[in-house]
This record gives sequence, C-alpha cells and structure tokens, in this order.
Amino acid sequence: QVQLVESGGGLVQTGGSLRLSCAASGFTFRANTGAWFRQAPGKERDFVAAIRRSGATFHADSVKGRFTISRDNAKNTLYLQMNSLKLEDTAVYYCAAGAPSPNKYERPNEYDYWGQGTQVSVSS
Repeated sequence: QVQLVESGGGLVQTGGSLRLSCAASGFTFRANTGAWFRQAPGKERDFVAAIRRSGATFHADSVKGRFTISRDNAKNTLYLQMNSLKLEDTAVYYCAAGAPSPNKYERPNEYDYWGQGTQVSVSS
C-alpha cells in the first residue's frame, strides 16, 4: 500500500543538472520527513539531504550548494534538484520517508519507506 516511485535519473556530463522525483502513495510527505540517500559502486549508502515536516532542510556537506531537496505537497512528491554534477555524484539514488529523530536523520535505518532507486551517472 505504501509506495515510493522514483524517476529522473540518467546520464549527464560533469557540470550538468538533473532533477529526481519521488512520487508517494499511502502516506504524505507533509506528515513525514523526506530524504535522499545514494549508494556509489562499492560504497555504503550515504545521506544526501532531508526535509522535515516543518520544511526545514538539511544537506550533506558533499552536496551543499549544489543539490536542493524540496517537496510538492499537492502532488505528494519529493524532489532533488542536482546542479554542477561531479564524477563522484555517480550513484544509485534512493528516496526515503519516515520519522527520524532530529539528530538521526542521516541514518538510513531511521526511515520506514524506500523507493526502488534510480541511477545517476556522471561522465567527463
């Protein structure tokens, strides 16, 4: 019943932009913290960004100033705008939702719902 469907991934050159979308059903992003994580080849799943119910946002240092998390409550959709993409941004990106503790929103196991992942590949 709860479902998150991701889209928007693809191949892009360094310096380019992509916008990821995560459409939810069975719950609302308005009532949950939404987040994006990514997992690069051979690496662990890392925190990218989160948006709390209040609308407050948090971004990992590695993407701060380049990526922006947002949500559209009317569409019940979470977004990740990615600009100035770098080679190291290459990863599978996952959207997530839940009720993480305020000081634990960077931990994957704090989230209840996950999307299927979408591949982002950056080339030079």
